[in-house]
Amino acid sequence: MSAKSVGIPNGTEVRVPLNKLKKSPRNARKTPHSDAAIEALAASIAVKGVLQNLVVEPEFDGEGSATGFYCVTIGEGRRLAQLLRAKRKEINKTEPIRCIVDTANDPHEISLDENVTREDMHPADQFEAFKKLADERGLGAEEIAARFGVTAHVVRQRLRLGAVSPKLMQLYRCGELTLEQLMAFAVTDDHARQEAVHERLSYDRDVSTIRRLLTETHVAATDRRARFVGLAAYTEAGGTVLRDLFTDDRGGYLEDIALLDLLVTARLNREADALRAAEGWRWTEAHLDFPHAHGMRRVYPHAVELSADDQAALQAVQAEFDRLTEQHQTAEELPDEVDARFAELETEIDRLEAKRQAYDADDVARGGAFVVLNHDGTVRIERGFISPEDEKPEAETGPESGGEARDEGDGEGEEDARDGEDDEGPSEEEDGDEDHPLSDTLVRDLTAHRTLGLRLNLSEQPDVAIIAVTHALAAQIFYFGANAHVVGIQPVKCDLAAHADGIEDTPAGKAWSDRHANWARQMPRDVAGLWDFVAELDHDSRMALFAHCVSLTVNAVKLPFDRRPRALAASRRLAEAVALDMTGYWRPTVRSYLGRVTKAGILEAVREAIGEEAAGRMSDMKKADMAQAAEQLLAATAWLPSLLRTTVSQGQTDAQCEAKDSELQVEAAE
Repeated sequence: MSAKSVGIPNGTEVRVPLNKLKKSPRNARKTPHSDAAIEALAASIAVKGVLQNLVVEPEFDGEGSATGFYCVTIGEGRRLAQLLRAKRKEINKTEPIRCIVDTANDPHEISLDENVTREDMHPADQFEAFKKLADERGLGAEEIAARFGVTAHVVRQRLRLGAVSPKLMQLYRCGELTLEQLMAFAVTDDHARQEAVHERLSYDRDVSTIRRLLTETHVAATDRRARFVGLAAYTEAGGTVLRDLFTDDRGGYLEDIALLDLLVTARLNREADALRAAEGWRWTEAHLDFPHAHGMRRVYPHAVELSADDQAALQAVQAEFDRLTEQHQTAEELPDEVDARFAELETEIDRLEAKRQAYDADDVARGGAFVVLNHDGTVRIERGFISPEDEKPEAETGPESGGEARDEGDGEGEEDARDGEDDEGPSEEEDGDEDHPLSDTLVRDLTAHRTLGLRLNLSEQPDVAIIAVTHALAAQIFYFGANAHVVGIQPVKCDLAAHADGIEDTPAGKAWSDRHANWARQMPRDVAGLWDFVAELDHDSRMALFAHCVSLTVNAVKLPFDRRPRALAASRRLAEAVALDMTGYWRPTVRSYLGRVTKAGILEAVREAIGEEAAGRMSDMKKADMAQAAEQLLAATAWLPSLLRTTVSQGQTDAQCEAKDSELQVEAAE
């Protein structure tokens, strides 16, 4: 039976109630429409109506009688969108839908034709069309999103792409730029800068390179200065933030660096003023970085008894803390109010415990403190510094900080007077990384970390420290260049923070600082009592102090202008003697190593630690992705660059084997 049988000529426009429309079994599209597509159609129809009629044919039963329903040959997505609107009570289930009756053509063929012969709009046209809606009609991202059934974030992305330089947009249309590259250029809306960066690109058009060049004059929101000030305070002061809508930019990029630095300085100065007012120091100074060349003596706090009130308060908060701990020890997750109370109690306990240490009132009256910005964006306070002009006339001295004294020079590069030979050039053993040479900065960084490891290990092994100091004595007594001191030893301290950025914030750096401060706190306040203090120590304590003092002089940092092959050779022997294992002090990360070497260097590290197959899988990666992937792979290994490796001597190997044999014999006996 034809359409004429139901009284409707072919090609007639009819209005069919929504609940009388069905999906045609002869529709060529078998894969269901996505929820997002139906959502977008529903939003569009709600604003603009059905822009294109549905194509339908009457439904007949097995006997050829019309059922009153119509099968949708073209426009199934629009039918589903209207059903969604009916479900949301936006329209009635009987809403009339404009349709065209077509029984002359094969339904399957015209359905296929509808989906095959059309061509999607070029993305560039879409981006510019969205921008035109915003510019000419004043529609915001949320309103446009509602009209097209997409998220506001998607609209903002398309608007940002539509604002890219017309020159670059044309290159995208012609296929000379990819969508990913266009998205990278969209990090800024400055057309001149976009085009200037495009001109700078040669063969390397990697998206990470484009983003890096466009943001090289900005400060990332993850920078310590931005974290310290806070984005809210920065924007409130008139600063602007550049946001990358196409990547996780972790807060964006701050454009006004001068304003940011001004805000940082102002807040650090406020912190310094508040510290001086609260603690009574003669002076406080704010610095972005710690001024290692301050040239001052440092004093440390000494132990004091808590007042009766403070002792009672400490006991009360500790008792409450213990009671809460017992009550909630089996809880998998603490209630918010309990968690907050724990934090309050911990803060109060720390405050009261801090009162067990106090600076001498005279030192506070003469001394000062530095307020500096830590690498994680927090404030760090270093107290107890006394300048030379504020020293007492008696020139008495107290325990001094090893990490911050000025370097007087060690004279290790001088000519050997006994054998008369010229200073040696760099040896093969010294460099050890000829195939993949490292930058001078990275060499300094790595050897600074190695020096810190040597210090920590040596400070725990007094017997080796005796050997090291004996070697130093012999070098000065029997060879040219020794100075005439009473004992003949001049400790020369090397500031490792000047060679490796952030080394003082590493776990090893903090362990060293705590160890040094612990010794300093035990020293008598008057140097006149130092002899008796050392003499009255038990043997083990005295040797531990001796080892600590000797370890402070260790300097195995390799500088490009400082040729000390003999000293560096001695540092390798020292590393063997203390069985230095740098895996306990340093790990290969993007920041510490992998992001600072070539791709060949990254692959060599993975090849050595994991194997050739793993390195081969990474060989085609971009450098940034390769470094990130390598960090994850190497995290579970004990890989170290050659500069940080320690050769195990045969004697140590034999001793380790004997120890293992002894353990096995004990286990067998048990």
